[in-house]
Amino acid sequence: MRAVKKLLVWILASSVGGFNRARILQELIKKPRNANELATILDLNYKTTRHHIRVLEKNFLITSMGKGYGKIYFPSNLLEENMHLFKEIWEDLSKKDK
Repeated sequence: MRAVKKLLVWILASSVGGFNRARILQELIKKPRNANELATILDLNYKTTRHHIRVLEKNFLITSMGKGYGKIYFPSNLLEENMHLFKEIWEDLSKKDK
């Protein structure tokens, strides 16, 4: 668990773009979505959204089904198993954003 917490802190709280990656995860926890839906909901540039999705996938925090434009993203098993850690970090990030 310690390694997962370090990963989440690094990806979400200690790097440029971390807050937007956390926002993407927050949306995917609510409902699986494609990149265009995420970009629209979060008011982010599509290319920026795709970049953050690649980072999250590369670090095993999200998974996907389908191909191309319709590819749908979901929280990974790793994220679901450590949801309490994500929520803890999300709370801290949300406080800083205000």
